[in-house]
Amino acid sequence: MGTLLLTADKDHTTPPAQTPGSRTGGRRVLRRLEKPSELFANLTPNWFASIMGTGIVATAAATLPLQFPGLRTGATIVWALASLLLILLSAATGVHWIRYRETARSHHSHPVMAHFYGAPPMALLTVGAGTLLLGKDILGEQLALSIDVVLWTAGTLLGLASAVAVPYLQFTRHQVTPDSAFGGWLMPVVPPMVSASTGALLLPYVPAGQARLTLLMGCYAMFGLSLLASIIITTLIWNRLAGHKIGAAAAVPTLWIVLGPLGQSITAANLLGGNAHLAVSGTLARAMEAFGVLYGVPVLGFALMWAGLATAITIRTARQGLPFSLTWWSFPFPTGPCVPAPTGLAAHPRPAVFDAMAVAGYTLLVAAWIIVAARTFHGSILEGPLFQKPATTTP
Repeated sequence: MGTLLLTADKDHTTPPAQTPGSRTGGRRVLRRLEKPSELFANLTPNWFASIMGTGIVATAAATLPLQFPGLRTGATIVWALASLLLILLSAATGVHWIRYRETARSHHSHPVMAHFYGAPPMALLTVGAGTLLLGKDILGEQLALSIDVVLWTAGTLLGLASAVAVPYLQFTRHQVTPDSAFGGWLMPVVPPMVSASTGALLLPYVPAGQARLTLLMGCYAMFGLSLLASIIITTLIWNRLAGHKIGAAAAVPTLWIVLGPLGQSITAANLLGGNAHLAVSGTLARAMEAFGVLYGVPVLGFALMWAGLATAITIRTARQGLPFSLTWWSFPFPTGPCVPAPTGLAAHPRPAVFDAMAVAGYTLLVAAWIIVAARTFHGSILEGPLFQKPATTTP
């Protein structure tokens, strides 16, 4: 599948020629780095996927049909963690661009890594939505709303930029072969879909009239932008799998990214339809609300089929060896939007099985997040190899 740039989890054993702590001065953290400042040298945009994966655990909890004592408190703590990660990683990325400008500038020219420029805007949007849904319990609704507006605006602008700039680079500069398509191609075109669904949450707070109508129509436009681009890319991924098979094991987790735009589009269609009456009325409002169901249920069926395929391929690959890398965040962050998708039909009669699907999906989401977060913490904060120069894998 071409040349694949992925940060792999390397062997954590101490090299034979060295004694434990000989390179690190006995540090308990970042043990594999020559010096702590190395953590800034090779930061890549796909690190922001960890914020997406953490933030979606929090926001999905807020929409669960089954609420029990402690769930909201736990979700709020996870949201706070995602917010802290966003601040720290944004600051670290700033240092990376200042001190290692040439390395930072090289990411956009890489045919794989460039696509992960879609991760930072989605991280902003996810944390922003969590602030409005959960952070208001701590910050107050007005401050939470202000923060969300800032993050939504920044995330939307960056997301629209990534949706145009990255495909432009792919069309004009990147070397692409028939077997190059992978789940990461969706990353730069999905942020507008996230903006559409999170923008729907802002509709009740926008002044009635032209401002609210503009936001509603703008969100629907971003919904269409992302949906059509995602359909094209998913078709290319299917074609690649059929013609060139699975490819590199390290890229298998990215198959789960396909679930991201599917689940997010169902959520967006229903949130926008449910709030459409705030900006429009009559037949149009009812049509927009009905569209959420007419679109959402069929797409949910395709999402379930893709989840089955991705599960089978992942299990098959894991039996042969599935190396840990930052692409493992493709397990929690794209599946997260599929959790509220069935319950996004809240304004409509729906079978009880949809609620059961949401609860089961959230349970799996939390389990995946715990595993991936623990592996990431060990490979970054404790050992440090995830901060080293990414490994290059050529199938």
